Parts: sequence; C-alpha cells; structure tokens
Amino acid sequence: MSHRMFLRSLYRLQNLSRSSSNVNPKHAVLAAFQPLLQNRPYANTPQPAASASSVNQTELAKFAAIADSWWDVEGPFKPLHIMNPTRLAFIRSTLCRHFGKDPFSARPFEGLKFVDVGCGGGILSEPLARMGASVTGIDAVEKNIKIARLHADLDPVASSIEYRCTTAENLVEDHMKFDAVIASEVIEHVADPAEFCKSLSALTVSNGATVISTINRSMRAYATAIVAAEYILHWLSKGTHQWSSFLTPEELVLILQRTSISVEEMAGFAYDPLTGQWSLSDDIGVNFIAFGVKNSQ
Repeated sequence: MSHRMFLRSLYRLQNLSRSSSNVNPKHAVLAAFQPLLQNRPYANTPQPAASASSVNQTELAKFAAIADSWWDVEGPFKPLHIMNPTRLAFIRSTLCRHFGKDPFSARPFEGLKFVDVGCGGGILSEPLARMGASVTGIDAVEKNIKIARLHADLDPVASSIEYRCTTAENLVEDHMKFDAVIASEVIEHVADPAEFCKSLSALTVSNGATVISTINRSMRAYATAIVAAEYILHWLSKGTHQWSSFLTPEELVLILQRTSISVEEMAGFAYDPLTGQWSLSDDIGVNFIAFGVKNSQ
C-alpha cells in the first residue's frame, strides 16, 4: 500500500463527501478506501450483544494475546506510550484545578484516591502514583494485571498501586468510591458504553472527577485511526478498533449526563508526523479526552 494510493483514497473520500450531503459517512469511507481494503476482518466481526455487564469477551481475548508487550515501547502499545505524556498533561491540569491542587508540585495528587479502569499493564497508573495519588488499577484481563504488578514492583512508589483483576461493575458491588475515575482508551472496547459509564459514575464520589479518552466516530477517525494506523503505518494490529464502536463527543456527553456526570472540559489529541509527538488541541475530530464532574446528590 503506497503513500500515493493512500492520497488517492483521501482525494476520493473528499469528492464523495462533497457530492452529496446525504452520504452515509461509513459508506463513504468504505467506498473511498476500497482499493486498499481487500480484506477487512473488522468489517465482518460480529458485535457481542449488550448485557448487564459492559465486558466484551472478544476484546478481552484480543488484548490478552498481546499482554506481554505492554512495556515494550516499540511494540503494539507504542502509540499509547507516545500519547501518555499528553494524556497526563490533561489529567494533571484538569484535576489540579478541580481539587485545588498545585499543578507545579511534584506530587499534586497527594491524598486523593484514583481508579484506573482498564489499566492494562499500568502505563498510566504508574505515573499517577508517582504524582502522589493512591491508585487502584483494574483490568478484566488477568495477564494484564500480572504484567502490571511485575513492572510496578521495580519501583518502590509504583509498588503501592493496588492492582485487581476485576471490572468496574464488581467494584460498584463492593461499594468502592474514588475521588477520580479514569478510563483511557477503554470505552471503545466495551460491550455497552451506557452501562459502563453508569458504573464509572457509581464509583465516583459526589463532586468527584471522571476522565475518559477515546476516539471519535468520524470519517477522519476511520481514515486515520483504522485505515492509516492499522493498514498503512502498522502502528496497531489489524482489527484493533471497530469504527462502529466509537462514540462521538456529543454521544459521550449525553451518556455521561444521564449518569449524573457533567462534562466541563474537552480536548483533542493532535499528532505531528514531523516530531512523532502528540499535543493537546481544540480539534476533537479524531482522538479526544473529556473531564467531567459527578453532580452532588
């Protein structure tokens, strides 16, 4: 798949978008990139039915297969490692402002309880613990938790993280509460986003914070986060993401509102191919992150 073919597909997509305002976005992208997508495993993957639990067994198996690579900065999780400083910058800024903490302090989250939902190998949990938070990291994949514990034991500060192989729903049943609930790059992999957000809300104390990062269900996201990232640049394994599972920012805001969480701030992630780095942006057309506050009961 050459760079020239990719540019031709983008040009075809632009013309399709202009030709009719009634064109279905997904159909437009599929038509534009058809020459590049002779085999699309994600297009025919059956979606699991929604249930009382938000766990998606297909997604769990997918991540269990690559769990050993969580701390390989050149492996399948390289995009998350590169994005991590930008995610942390948003979390530090919004949570310090909300909780009245000093953002210039080495440990601004001292005295606060965080839960990292879908923590994977702990690449976000560990820096949060180093910033002073009392962190609980949970993941439904047992192998992820084993990797997270092994890596955390290499650092006396990170070793304080409580890792548990469980789900957000199970923590709700245990009546656990946290000052901040963080779910980064997770909601697009669950079976029922509304049920998942209900659990996140239940875990958040009154006037506590909820932070969610994910991918917009837009034509640009389909072209970049799936076609380019998985099939052109091979940043991610093919089939990592399902376009139909993405949420638009408007949908996420509405889902959270229904669970008593008001979104107060949102930002996009912009990738600079020249520097290979991410930065915060006003453009929420592809990757975005939202900060919300649990309404007082």
